[in-house]
Formats: sequence, C-alpha cells, structure tokens
Amino acid sequence: MFDTKFAIVLREALPVWQKLNVTAFLTSGIVAQFPDIIGEPYRDRAGNLYNPLSIQPVIVLSADQTTLGTIHRRTLERGVTTSLYVEEMFATGFDAANRAVFAEFAPEDAKVVGIALRAEKKLVDKITKGARMHP
Repeated sequence: MFDTKFAIVLREALPVWQKLNVTAFLTSGIVAQFPDIIGEPYRDRAGNLYNPLSIQPVIVLSADQTTLGTIHRRTLERGVTTSLYVEEMFATGFDAANRAVFAEFAPEDAKVVGIALRAEKKLVDKITKGARMHP
C-alpha cells in the first residue's frame, strides 16, 4: 500500500517514559517534513470531531547505542533527513534549549537516544539493519 516506510528507532535501555517522550517528539518531526502523511479528521457516531492522524503505520524498533550510531551515520551517508533526539535534550525544558544542546554535538559524539525516518521501504530497511522490533 505504501512505497515508503516510517520507522522510529529507540535506544533500548531508556526508561519507558523517555521512550514515549522521544517517540512523540520524533513523530512530530516526520509529520512536519511530510505533512501529506496526515489524513482526514475523525468523527465519532455522536458527531464529535477529533484530530486527524497519520495515514501510514509507524514501525517502532529498538537498538543499542552502537547500532543507533550506525543508523545515524547511514542516514547521513544516504542523504535521508531524519528526526533525531540526543540524550542531553532530556535535561532541557523548551525548544530553544533543545536546539542549543543539540548543536553542541557532531554525529561522531552525539549520544543518540532516538531517530525517526521516512523514505523508500528498501532504503529504510537497509538503514535500520541491526535494529529489532521494539518489545
């Protein structure tokens, strides 16, 4: 049905609250990059209106720190724009602070805790090789 795949890879050792937080932030980045991924609003039988959701399923994977670094490197080598969350962002409280701490790191020293991408299916599979389905 879809020629693309939307995948999120999380560091496996994160507490659950951090996994959920990172997933939400990374998803928002993909939606901002691909606004056509959002469908039509939902309406229940009583006529109440709800926000539209993604039309494409999201696969959530997990990986260790080394594999996340490899996945990050692969996205850069292939020119795939991603959403990326680094460990130090947990200590900030707002967007400008997140961007400031993010800018302190380069790909080789970033402590990636999550990465999200949407690209052609086979490319996403190659990039995320080594990650596992999230338990």
